[in-house]
Amino acid sequence: MKFGMNQRLAKLPPYIFVHLGNLKREATAKGHQVIDLGQGSPDLPSPVAAIAAAQKAMEDVKTHGYPIANGLPEYRKAVAAWYKKRFNADFDPEKEVLPLIGSKEGIGHILMAILDPGDAVLVPSPCYPVHYNGVLIAGGVPKLMPLKEENGFLPDLKAIPEADLAAAKIMILNYPNNPTGATLPDLTLLKDALALAAKHGFLVLYDNAYSEIGFDGYKAPSIFEIPGAKEHALEFHSTSKTYSMAGWRLGFVVGNATAVGILAKLKGFLDYGVPSFLQHAAIAALQGSDEPIRKASAAYQERRDALCAALKTLGWDAAPPKAAMYVWTRLPREARGMTSLAFCERLILEHGVAITPGSGFGPEGEGYVRFSLIQPPAVLREAVARIGTYLKTLNTAGAAV
Repeated sequence: MKFGMNQRLAKLPPYIFVHLGNLKREATAKGHQVIDLGQGSPDLPSPVAAIAAAQKAMEDVKTHGYPIANGLPEYRKAVAAWYKKRFNADFDPEKEVLPLIGSKEGIGHILMAILDPGDAVLVPSPCYPVHYNGVLIAGGVPKLMPLKEENGFLPDLKAIPEADLAAAKIMILNYPNNPTGATLPDLTLLKDALALAAKHGFLVLYDNAYSEIGFDGYKAPSIFEIPGAKEHALEFHSTSKTYSMAGWRLGFVVGNATAVGILAKLKGFLDYGVPSFLQHAAIAALQGSDEPIRKASAAYQERRDALCAALKTLGWDAAPPKAAMYVWTRLPREARGMTSLAFCERLILEHGVAITPGSGFGPEGEGYVRFSLIQPPAVLREAVARIGTYLKTLNTAGAAV
């Protein structure tokens, strides 16, 4: 055969959540009732107003044709109004807002639209997989910015080699962070990143998908709370976590008009954008009550507390995050001789509990695991009970890999 996987795709390992999905099916076939704490897919209901808006829009034959590539003007205006309300940031709905088929799609496509083969991108590690894999697919070269626990899982921008800064076309940042749950104590990191962008001419991609899921009073910022940020940045957001609408595939990007235009051009060739009836659902969510957001945050906070307390009974200390929907923690002492992947594979296959190995988020994630808070407290406690049984099978030196 003359065809096959291209070199860029061949460099990628199997997507971690595809691998976990295969293991969950295998565990189910063995008779386990799997408790899934792996992929961060919200189990909470989408807003009633969004569902009603989608249903009503679907009855209009005008929504049955191809959507407008750049999105409905009403949707772009709703996004701009939401940003003004939430962050006091102003955007031109015509030039600085673009609907996306989820923020993941937008991040992957902007990398394809901007990068030439060999271009450098400053990427955090650990990170949401598309931040790294999207660079490889686009032919770019990731330059890793380690996120160390001792630094609050924030990158040390001063440690980035000058040559990497000079070569970079893009820097990617993400707070509240997936997978670590880390948050920004203030705007210092974002200001410093923008200063470097101004000096070296690169674009900052700020993934702010978890800004609305906060605990203990924490409110996440936008990079566009900083004056002048639009000269050097794009910010990606989505309804997936904010409104528990992950399956609807609704997102948006705001920021630098030139970069937004570049992304819009690529999307015009590759997709027709978000289905119109779904855009009406997003409008209803953005313009509706904040009560669904408050309820979601309260639910995740309750789950966070239940999980961390249950893990503590096993002698496994996990720091409670201030935001997002994950608990990120080092492997327990009983498993310190294992890789995170081996630990998670055995946990799924032998005990029917799915969590995500830290190595699936990059090399700096090795030695950690991520719990997704996508089950109610009682189920989380049952998962921890199973983990306790598992840990008893491991000796203190760690099991063989």
